[in-house]
Amino acid sequence: MTQSLNVVTEPRTVSSGVREPDTVAGGLADVLADTYMLTYKTHAYHWNVEGPLFYAIHNLTEGQYEDMFAAADELAERIRAVGRMAPMSMGDIRDRSVVEDSPEKISAGDMCKALATDHERIAHRLHALIKISGDHNDPVTEDLATARSAFHEQAAWMLKALVAE
Repeated sequence: MTQSLNVVTEPRTVSSGVREPDTVAGGLADVLADTYMLTYKTHAYHWNVEGPLFYAIHNLTEGQYEDMFAAADELAERIRAVGRMAPMSMGDIRDRSVVEDSPEKISAGDMCKALATDHERIAHRLHALIKISGDHNDPVTEDLATARSAFHEQAAWMLKALVAE
């Protein structure tokens, strides 16, 4: 029984026709890192938002972080499905992500603006992953990246609509 606990995970060859799985997995890992960072940032804003739009922002961010949390699992499992290892350290997540940390004190409006910017940045990275996936014969990752991009584009639009001037 204890021998079962000594198995160390490692990359595997998965022969699905995906060309250059390291490249595809690297793009997926970047998006996974962004997703994790933005999930936490969104959750922290959800906990700490105040003001007249509290209820709207609180509920909107809850739906968004729940979606991203589920997406993180899907992204990591796709990395494994192409035969590579998903990131295993928070340092790697931080280093790969384009999501910037938040200041300790921030207004509700600036929270929405910051989150919208982060969603837009991730959508851009997903557009690049769509191209990479197509170029490397990986329609599954291409479809996943397209769906994730649609989520982030919609999230950015909704957050911007809250703070339209």
